[in-house]
Amino acid sequence: MADKSFTEVKNKILSAHENAALENKLQFYNSWAENYEQDVAVLDYRAPLLAAECVASFFKGDKERAIILDVACGTGLVSAHLRRMGFCQFVGVDGSEGMLDLARKTGLYQELKQCMLGQDTLPVQNESYDIVVIVGALSVGQVPVGVIRELWQATKPGGYVCMTTRGNADNQDYKTEMERMVRLMEEEKSAKDVLNE
Repeated sequence: MADKSFTEVKNKILSAHENAALENKLQFYNSWAENYEQDVAVLDYRAPLLAAECVASFFKGDKERAIILDVACGTGLVSAHLRRMGFCQFVGVDGSEGMLDLARKTGLYQELKQCMLGQDTLPVQNESYDIVVIVGALSVGQVPVGVIRELWQATKPGGYVCMTTRGNADNQDYKTEMERMVRLMEEEKSAKDVLNE
């Protein structure tokens, strides 16, 4: 098949952000899995690398011992970058079995779990991960904002959560709600810390 144009790939990706029924969304990602990495390369998609660089710059612990939860891991782009930066222990979660099959083939993950974020509870224990990352999934028509609370709960005290979202005009309400949710959780934590003193 001939190389796809920037516009073709962009339109395909934008179609993923439509508010389609869950079954249709799963079918979309399962069928896209084989071409996903080639398609995002056409767009010069840098979010996985930028997120990995952010994590590596903030994390001061032992990279080889850090346990990373890669949420909406897809084919493993974020974990692949983190591996090149010295991290070794990855658990991946994604809703698409097609994406998980490709992630499995990378050999990066010690464990992979299927989960429809927002519909299913994140299948991990609370306070188990040094780092939790979610790249490319927090946007309108994808993962509900409320999932952010589950990401925080999965993170060990003193751990890191790295999240990305789109800056497009059609995603501004989502981004605002996401920022509101983070502030609310910070306020709740502050209140909890005061009550525990």
